[in-house]
Amino acid sequence: MTPITEVEGRRLALSNLDKVLYTASGFTKGEMLHYYASTADALLPHLHNRPLSFLRYPDGPDGQLFFAKNVPPGTPTWVHTADVPRSDGHGRQILVNDLATLMWAANLVTEFHTPQWQADAPALADRLVLDLDPGAPATVVECCRAGLWLRERLQADGLRAYAKTSGSKGLHLLCPLEPTPSDQVTAYAKQLAKEAEAELPSLVVHRMTRSLRPGKVFVDFSQNAAAKTTATPYTLRARAEPTVSTPVTWEEVEECGTRAGRPTDDPPLRNPPREPTDLLFLATDIAPRLQQHGDLLAPLTDPDQARPLPRKARS
Repeated sequence: MTPITEVEGRRLALSNLDKVLYTASGFTKGEMLHYYASTADALLPHLHNRPLSFLRYPDGPDGQLFFAKNVPPGTPTWVHTADVPRSDGHGRQILVNDLATLMWAANLVTEFHTPQWQADAPALADRLVLDLDPGAPATVVECCRAGLWLRERLQADGLRAYAKTSGSKGLHLLCPLEPTPSDQVTAYAKQLAKEAEAELPSLVVHRMTRSLRPGKVFVDFSQNAAAKTTATPYTLRARAEPTVSTPVTWEEVEECGTRAGRPTDDPPLRNPPREPTDLLFLATDIAPRLQQHGDLLAPLTDPDQARPLPRKARS
């Protein structure tokens, strides 16, 4: 029998709670739902009013994965949706604005992906994102090194960057913006990626071409485009273990990044930097981190923290 629970006055049928989704760790669907319920206060502000794209993996990351934007069949009538412009017209997508909708969506077993704009202002980005993706044998260590350079470059333009892990191999940098047309943000982000490559040619590449990427960090600026989405902070990922796209402090990025590029004849470091795996966080790591740090990405949802795109970029 499928258990029925009530969340904020909404009746939800939560299915297959004992089903193991992540076979490497035995992490079950029930544990996944508990994770989202206990993380909701931090997660919901990042989902609020943003059309949701689903990457579903109902049989775990080893099963079938499929990406969907349209409202799924059987969606309850109380779930809010938004009309979203698309290249081929319009479509409707889910808005996860409350705990009941979050738990309903989590029960579908999905990664949460959202655009850089809100539903009532399509293609007006209120944040900038740079996705730092390492090409093997590069790791998150090299991503942190590139991220530190980009943080300083953004700061020079009056923008404050915040960091989170991708939940996979890389690092995401995000900046709160005053609403700006997505194409202008994309052009600015592309220019930053090109500057990073020019400054750090042995470390960074700004083009997606696979043959250019081994051992380097691809600075993906394209997720600023209106049609693109990025993994939402605190979403679980469809990886071998229940990894989470986790906000991190700049101290953690600095400690990790110093492992790369240090001359071999330097004296040993007094406090050895962290291993790459130290920036890989699981669902069980998030509650202690929230207790210690709060939501490190809270400024992204605070309009008072938004800054304008540099004038030269807008022109």
